[in-house]
Amino acid sequence: MTTDISTSPARGSAHRYKLIIAHIFKTHYRAGSTGFDFNREEINEAATFLKLPLIKNVGDLPYTFRYRVDLPEEITSTAKAGYEWIIRGAGQAMYRFKQIRKVRISPREELVKVKIPDATPEIIVAYAMTDEQALLAKVRYNRLIDIFLGVTTYSLQSHLRTTVKDIGQIEIDEVYVGVDRNGGQYIIPVQAKGGSDRHGVTQTEQDILWCAQRFPNLKCRAISAQFTQEGHIVMFELTLQQEQIFVVDERHYQLVPANSISAEDLRTYAAK
Repeated sequence: MTTDISTSPARGSAHRYKLIIAHIFKTHYRAGSTGFDFNREEINEAATFLKLPLIKNVGDLPYTFRYRVDLPEEITSTAKAGYEWIIRGAGQAMYRFKQIRKVRISPREELVKVKIPDATPEIIVAYAMTDEQALLAKVRYNRLIDIFLGVTTYSLQSHLRTTVKDIGQIEIDEVYVGVDRNGGQYIIPVQAKGGSDRHGVTQTEQDILWCAQRFPNLKCRAISAQFTQEGHIVMFELTLQQEQIFVVDERHYQLVPANSISAEDLRTYAAK
């Protein structure tokens, strides 16, 4: 009988995941290498070799290192200066280690917090199940995509599971479509981050590539949103250029009762 490492009392799952991913990396890596593929079967093969319990949810291991925690030091130390290793999807049950320039999508503390009248229904606040759900709901009910981009948008689908050519299955938290004053139309993939999750460049890359394949006539404007520890909502617009993710814009919003926005606040916002 096998045991899922996430429930085994013997060792923490994060430690075991690091042992397994490090073993897979060492199996393929050669000095000077900047990328290589591995398949899903290698994860439990590595667990067996290391005499660790097999993993029931095999996909959780690469997901963890793509979006939640850093790769172990024995992997990160092999990257060139100014670069880092990431894990990308590479097709059905396939993954790819790749070196890319370091990118950190994290809130800038010095940016002003813009107060927005909170239009979130109280019943939504009461029953939202997770940080991610609550964040997506607040973004939707307060029309923060419209405010951030200056475009009229509409939610098309949430939690979209789809596939990208040469990458495999992906999930987009929410997809919006939008139109501007000149009639230009947009496709807007949104990723929401709550709890311990972090923004990942691979997730944004996948979203943008899917938009290009599915809606080639619409301009893609990829959005990432997250809660800060203070409860503010940070919005990023991201773009992909030459296989590199860049931050186009960043704004911080504070949802407040309408009567807490002062005349001085309004004068400040109007002057920008």
